[in-house]
Amino acid sequence: MTPIRSSPSRWLWGLLAAVVAGLIWWHATILLPFVVSIILAYVLRPAVDALEKRRCPRALAAMACLFGVVLAGVIVFVLLVPIVSKLAPMLREQLPDLIAGWWLQIAPPLVKLGLPVPVSLAEVKTELMELLQSHGAEWGATVWQSLVIGGGNLASLVGLGLLIPMLAFYWLIDWDRMMPPLRELIPRRWRSGVYGFMEEADTLMGQYLRGQLWVMLILAGYYSLGLMLFGFDLALPIGVFTGLAVCIPYLGFGLGMVLAALAGVLQFTAAGESLWQPAIGVAVVYGFGQVVESFYLTPRLVGERIGLHPLGVILALMLFGQWLGLLGLLIALPCAALATVLGRRVLQAYRNGAFFLTK
Repeated sequence: MTPIRSSPSRWLWGLLAAVVAGLIWWHATILLPFVVSIILAYVLRPAVDALEKRRCPRALAAMACLFGVVLAGVIVFVLLVPIVSKLAPMLREQLPDLIAGWWLQIAPPLVKLGLPVPVSLAEVKTELMELLQSHGAEWGATVWQSLVIGGGNLASLVGLGLLIPMLAFYWLIDWDRMMPPLRELIPRRWRSGVYGFMEEADTLMGQYLRGQLWVMLILAGYYSLGLMLFGFDLALPIGVFTGLAVCIPYLGFGLGMVLAALAGVLQFTAAGESLWQPAIGVAVVYGFGQVVESFYLTPRLVGERIGLHPLGVILALMLFGQWLGLLGLLIALPCAALATVLGRRVLQAYRNGAFFLTK
């Protein structure tokens, strides 16, 4: 029996693939903005092509689309300014009294259980002073280190925020010139499958983006109106921010709910009113909003179009969040949708293959 020998070319191709994978892994930090810019250019390409068909120069069309993306990010940031500027002084003035009032309600049951806890405001202040004196230096060093590291990360994010749109601009301008040579590198026997996958992915991404945009606009209006009906002063900025932030699944909703709850507690406490109104308002508005989003808007406008099970959505968010942080949460669902398309094609090829059909 003649032994099966591997051809030298296979060994060379395998070695080359290993070297390329190692170089990519080694330079992952440098390549990250290029990968993200390609994804951004891929998402914006249909809009740029549509503007170009209307006799708009491609460079101008690319600039307009990128400006729209940057403007959306600026709007989200600007919405946070009135929220923070109004909540920060209220929090500084009212938080001590709120903590003291809550503690006086919590302390008596704890004393009845036999726990040695301070029961008066003077005792609470004494405990806090001793705690700060004993651990203040350690906490201060930790906070300073966090600020330094956070400042470095913030500077890196700002740098990426400037670099990624610039790279995406060049990708968009030269997309039609770069893609045909790359398509020609695909082996002829794979071209039909690869081309079919790319067409299906293009269609899927367009449906996803349109559906996600509708979900964001509908929820921005809903949360703003709902909080207004319950008398929240910051209803408009918090509502619009929550609606736009739902593009980050779960995190955007959670952050909006926390901001609404905090704003309600501070506003109604300052007015001497009961906290039941903001508590009920946040529970009703955000509870009903989450139900409508989860069971109607997202399944109808997004989920059905990308074909992802809720378990797949959670897994994709966890994986991409671990890999790329906040940026990973933003691109998790589109990338998972593309992986779903690829998985369906691989499964179909497996079922039609000799390994599966042979008894």
